[in-house]
Amino acid sequence: MACSSCSTGTDGQPRGCKNNGTCGTDGCNKLTVFDWLSNMSLPSGQTPFDCVEVRFKNSRKEFFRNAEGLPLSIGDVVATQAKSGHDVGIVTLTGELVKVQMRKKKIDPKDKNILKVYRKASQRDIDIWQKSRDKEEEIKKRSREIAIALNLQMKLSDVEFQGDGSKATFYYTAEDRVDFRQLIKDMAQAFRIRIEMRQIGYRQEAQRLGGIGSCGRELCCSTWLTDFRSVSTASARYQQLALNPQKLAGQCGKLKCCLNYELDMYLEALKDFPPQDSKLQTEKGVAFCQKADIFKETLWFSYKNDPSNWHALTKHQVLEILDLNKKEKKIASLEEYAVENLSEDKTVFENVVGQDSLTRFDRPQKKRRKNKKRRNKKKTAKPNA
Repeated sequence: MACSSCSTGTDGQPRGCKNNGTCGTDGCNKLTVFDWLSNMSLPSGQTPFDCVEVRFKNSRKEFFRNAEGLPLSIGDVVATQAKSGHDVGIVTLTGELVKVQMRKKKIDPKDKNILKVYRKASQRDIDIWQKSRDKEEEIKKRSREIAIALNLQMKLSDVEFQGDGSKATFYYTAEDRVDFRQLIKDMAQAFRIRIEMRQIGYRQEAQRLGGIGSCGRELCCSTWLTDFRSVSTASARYQQLALNPQKLAGQCGKLKCCLNYELDMYLEALKDFPPQDSKLQTEKGVAFCQKADIFKETLWFSYKNDPSNWHALTKHQVLEILDLNKKEKKIASLEEYAVENLSEDKTVFENVVGQDSLTRFDRPQKKRRKNKKRRNKKKTAKPNA
């Protein structure tokens, strides 16, 4: 979804809210939850839920208790309680759906340790918050230089300032354990703030930073995917994908999460399929499976002594031959069962736009050659006249 300010203008061009990650309606932010209960009133006598969901930088969201009963709505900038000082964030969800999200993330709504919302952010709070956010990119570059100078095997991927500007959290990724005690001392001396180091995984890094996937859409982990399930190469094998690490890996360097999206459908289809390591006993010899097409329900077999010559068989034909082999019966040859002409559906595209061919104004080359020949004949005929 997108907010109304992100729609197109009268000239047909996208206007864009230009909030740069602080959308007022939370319609174009990361991991947005649509409040489908916003237009519904509560039953009489029931008080609204006293917790709200607040979003900070990138995909970090936390729940806070509205103990003061402030009239909060989606898009309000609030000052929240922190371990020391206060933080500033944007309200992204209110009402009964907050309770659902808290249970989904295994947080007890009745927990007394839930931090509180202090107040709606004043203009002074917002100014300090914006100044701190403006310094993040410069501090990130400087901190990377310090880490390289100390020869630390780590990657600083993101920096997040607390709303009051007194503390900065550095997110990093590393293969092994890193001793960054000297790094914290150098950064605290250089930036004059409290430093917190937080290690995250490679998928969490891609979730925080975001990006565009090979499909042309935004990364799933930065828009709607919250649980990272393990992905193995078996998922690619079941879907008959080439085991090419460059194509199967996402921006995080791990296997793409979307390999699991259609895996259940493939596993369901493969239940009725014969095993791809099955062997067919024929009088000409043993035949091995070379390829299988799940959608066309077709398998290709070749003889052991002639592996380059493939014979296409349907799924039911292979199961029939395997049943005969179990009864110790052999078929004469694969040619008797082979499907000779596999129908290939050719995709025909219609001209729905109503435009003509781009080459409709081009002149045929044959006419140009004829014109050149006529001109040459006229030139040769003039001296004779």
